[in-house]
Amino acid sequence: MKIGLLADSHDNVSHLHQAVELFNTEGVELVLHAGDFVAPFAIVALQGLRSRVVAVFGNNDGERVGLTNKFTAAGWEVHPNLAQVEIGGRRIGVVHEPELVPALAAGGYYDLVVYGHTHEVEVRRERDTLIVNPGEAGGWLTGRATVALVELETLEVQIRDLSASL
Repeated sequence: MKIGLLADSHDNVSHLHQAVELFNTEGVELVLHAGDFVAPFAIVALQGLRSRVVAVFGNNDGERVGLTNKFTAAGWEVHPNLAQVEIGGRRIGVVHEPELVPALAAGGYYDLVVYGHTHEVEVRRERDTLIVNPGEAGGWLTGRATVALVELETLEVQIRDLSASL
């Protein structure tokens, strides 16, 4: 079972469309967004997904009522700080801020912790927990738009560069 990860899309609708195409092609069953969509109009770009979406707000998500309405209308979930998901026999925690990651990993409850905010790709293990920051899907800060694919059975991570296909 495969899931898709993204964060920090920052209203880059073009890259969101590319992420949707990639996630649909790869047959992901769940997409996790670690925050910073920014505006509600950007959520429309995700509506072509053939999977469920669970997300958290980021520090740049100021219009939370509008974002919540878009998520609710699509039948998806968005959480203020922490999203907890169980899928494929794995427990996953999703946050935006990296400051929360050490505590989530140290607790030993989660198999996978996903975060954003830094706009930098990171894949590492802390004890028995895989920690992934998929980088920035928006590509505005670094010039590199990335997302991640995770095979839940093996916890193998692939970082995919959306910028390369532009």
